[in-house]
Amino acid sequence: MSTALLSASQSSNLDLHGRMSLGMRHSWAVLDLVSGFKLWRLALTLGWLDIRLRYRGSMLGPFWLTISTGVMVGSLGFLYSALFKIDVAGYLPFLALSQVLWGYLAAIVSEACAAFTESEAIIRSVRMPFTVFSIRVLVRNVIALAHNIAVIVVVFAVFRIVPGWEAFLALPGMLIWAIDSIALTLIFGAFCARFRDIQPIVNSVMQIAYFMTPVMWKPEQLGPARERFLALNPFYDLLEIVRGPILNSPISHATWVGALGSSALLCLVSWAFFVRARGRITFWV
Repeated sequence: MSTALLSASQSSNLDLHGRMSLGMRHSWAVLDLVSGFKLWRLALTLGWLDIRLRYRGSMLGPFWLTISTGVMVGSLGFLYSALFKIDVAGYLPFLALSQVLWGYLAAIVSEACAAFTESEAIIRSVRMPFTVFSIRVLVRNVIALAHNIAVIVVVFAVFRIVPGWEAFLALPGMLIWAIDSIALTLIFGAFCARFRDIQPIVNSVMQIAYFMTPVMWKPEQLGPARERFLALNPFYDLLEIVRGPILNSPISHATWVGALGSSALLCLVSWAFFVRARGRITFWV
């Protein structure tokens, strides 16, 4: 009987120790997140420095990306409007906005995979919150997005499209994008630091998602019977909550529910993985 009581006591102590260690990991992860946001000026500087180094020696700097995006939008706009038999005036603004927004989503997913490995020297030499590197990726992609907004402005000006006050409803969607971007960098940055062959797989999946998401084609082209299957594509909901208000297109409650649900799931999975992997990232990079 005493043996049974001892065994039960040891089991209870082990469970308590496990819960305490998990609680400690949560505490350290929260501290990392809070400390990272307190160093937002450093993250902003690093993100701006990334942009400057990326286009160092270039005459136009990041505006080369703007020009290439504009040329692609113009070429695809006239081509696919002829193929889909759609009026250019109705299709080109949709394509310009969709292409610029998708460019941000694709870039943030791809660069999230290297969020920690590209900062290997800093991580190994300086004790710094990992959240700083997540914000760094977010900052440089927001800067690139800001440059590409010029394409949208030019296309809207050519076709005399003026977004109404409904365009401000895109701000909550952009906030969701920012939160999702941090979550993506935390989970993909840590996961790809451990498994280096994941990034090519992620890029391939994003290439497929590009064609499966209404970026070059409009949702209504699927027809009422097939359009409901877009609810299975989380990128559609995330894209629509920002694109719809700017195009004065009403957003359904189902779209908001889908976007919030997928974002909540992403944040939960990201946090669970970051809590467990945070202490090992230094050894993985």
